[in-house]
Amino acid sequence: MFDRFIPTPSSNSIGLGPITLHYYALCILLGVIVALQVGAVRWKRSGGVTTELYDLAIYVIPAGIIGGRLYHVLTTPELYFGSQGDLSDAFKIWEGGMGIWGAIALGTLVAFTYFKRRQRSISFLQAIDALAPGILIAQAIGRWGNWFNHELFGRPTTLPWGLKIPAIYRPAGYESYATFHPTFLYESLWCLLCAAVIIYMPAIRRLRVGSTFLLYITLYCSGRVWIEALRIDRAHLIFGIRLNVWVAILCGISSLWIIIARQRKVVL
Repeated sequence: MFDRFIPTPSSNSIGLGPITLHYYALCILLGVIVALQVGAVRWKRSGGVTTELYDLAIYVIPAGIIGGRLYHVLTTPELYFGSQGDLSDAFKIWEGGMGIWGAIALGTLVAFTYFKRRQRSISFLQAIDALAPGILIAQAIGRWGNWFNHELFGRPTTLPWGLKIPAIYRPAGYESYATFHPTFLYESLWCLLCAAVIIYMPAIRRLRVGSTFLLYITLYCSGRVWIEALRIDRAHLIFGIRLNVWVAILCGISSLWIIIARQRKVVL
């Protein structure tokens, strides 16, 4: 009989002789490749030389991975430090645990430093505007790694697109439920929608240079708030609300305020 629910993959890796390829890592890699291709087109349209993008990527991509992992480790220290933690697990990025906030923060900082030290065909603000939708598409692809890792799903649901989770992966207190909100899918679709808005909405062209990147943050955070609120995986709470919800609210409101202020020429 046809199963209307989304199945959970039976494996999160594939073996090729002595090599084990983890689907989570492959999703991140594919996302990076697509982001570079989309970014190259927009980079050239902004007047830039595309070879400069690949030169920048040598520094920014590792920074993004390191920043994303650092954010995860620092916000869930109990997994890696103390009597219950294992510090060696901090290096196992294929097992999941990449915070987008840290990835964007460190990646942007490294890009800013790169442009400060080298004269390029386009400015730093033009560059981050050009890369914004590609980053969103990369995030959309990367979220499928959570599907392969059977992680970061939401509350129980009986909706037709519910995600079937084997009993072994269900959190404590949810053992009797079989299907959950596929938050990885929600975020993936939201990121694609945000990327389409940035690429195709005519009003975006009226934003000041650098504000398209800020719009990316605003749009992504507005969706992340409700998606994050659906999740039931372990998380630190502040006043009963998940830490990442607070981060999304803070980053989203701040970036929106800066966009408005820049359009009114209150700030640069």
